[in-house]
Amino acid sequence: MKLLLGTLLAVIAPLGAQTPSWALDAANKYQIFPNVTYVTAGGVDVKLDVYMRRGMTTPQPTLVYIHGGFWVAGTKEGSLTAILPWLEMGWNVVNVEYRLGQVALAPAAVEDCFCALRFIGNNAKQYNVDLNRIVVTGESAGGHLALSLGMIPDSVGLDRECAGAPLPKVAAVIDWFGVTDVNDVIDGPHKSNAAARWTAGLPNRTEIATRVSPLTYVRAGLPPIMIVHGDADTTVPYEEAVRLNAALDKVNTPHVFYTVKGGKHGGFSGEERVKIYAAIRDFLTKNGIAMN
Repeated sequence: MKLLLGTLLAVIAPLGAQTPSWALDAANKYQIFPNVTYVTAGGVDVKLDVYMRRGMTTPQPTLVYIHGGFWVAGTKEGSLTAILPWLEMGWNVVNVEYRLGQVALAPAAVEDCFCALRFIGNNAKQYNVDLNRIVVTGESAGGHLALSLGMIPDSVGLDRECAGAPLPKVAAVIDWFGVTDVNDVIDGPHKSNAAARWTAGLPNRTEIATRVSPLTYVRAGLPPIMIVHGDADTTVPYEEAVRLNAALDKVNTPHVFYTVKGGKHGGFSGEERVKIYAAIRDFLTKNGIAMN
């Protein structure tokens, strides 16, 4: 825990007189539970980190963050800067890893994330999680996985590695330039060699890709969804966000489509991110998810 906290503070606390007071006080505000095993699947212990606010007497709004990397790369540790705004806003945060493609092919990453959600539900009291205010988010493949948690129904059976108590409901999804049509990036017009590795060699890869594509499950009754995507993104094409937005329009699901003009695959400017987080706060507030 000390190593993880030290890494966190090294990221947020530059040396010198301009060090933010919040960074100095972060260790007092949060208790960190690093590398908690939430499921053992295929002989692999899959882990998450919990950042829990100290001194709270009521359940807290909780963000579930899922990293990107086309399901074959990335780590939860590499996502520390992405969760900092949520810590500064006073949310609990659960930072989730999942089995990458070289360990387990599709749909393992999706199955793992459902298990992480169930783990959070089962341990809500221990980690002071408000089950009515669980927001899921992620970038790129993490955006896809966040959308999957909010959109794929339990009946699809992607919780087979940890079947048990009912899954907690997702209150909202914030998708940062996520994949919405998996077939498009593994074997379609926007094929990525990295993404294709997630289904490499699977005889039924088209079927599996359809099964784990958020676009397959657009329907009424979904949680509110916010889409953030750059219109110059060529890694996960902007077109995927446009298609999801149009589909959500047809079923009247509460949603916001935030286009970053000239934005590529992340790497948005600090000024643009400030605007995005202002829009996120507005989106959550309008949908009854109060932020501290």
